[in-house]
Amino acid sequence: MHDAALRGILGRMATAISISIPHQLGRAEARRRIQTGFSKMIPVVPGNGAYRERWDGDRLTFSVTALGQTVAGVINVLDTAVAMEIELSGVFGMIASGLKDRLQKVARLLLTKE
Repeated sequence: MHDAALRGILGRMATAISISIPHQLGRAEARRRIQTGFSKMIPVVPGNGAYRERWDGDRLTFSVTALGQTVAGVINVLDTAVAMEIELSGVFGMIASGLKDRLQKVARLLLTKE
């Protein structure tokens, strides 16, 4: 298989990950922390790409484009947890486990009760 064909296949493949982080902050405080701290989650994606975010109530829709690949997802802020559904395209899917671990760590830090 030629390099271009392989890159084309990898670019179309996607891996989904789900993360649920429990918290004791209440919905409003958890939303505030995710809203103000979301930019701290972006460096978890290799390549320091450009990102977009849009809030609709307690639901954040976002995408990060880096290294020619896209990470897109939704973060739902609930009363006692924050639920993330993230789709990793291409090469990022190959490192899904590591990205999931790093995202969980950053999210837990944001949601730790002070």
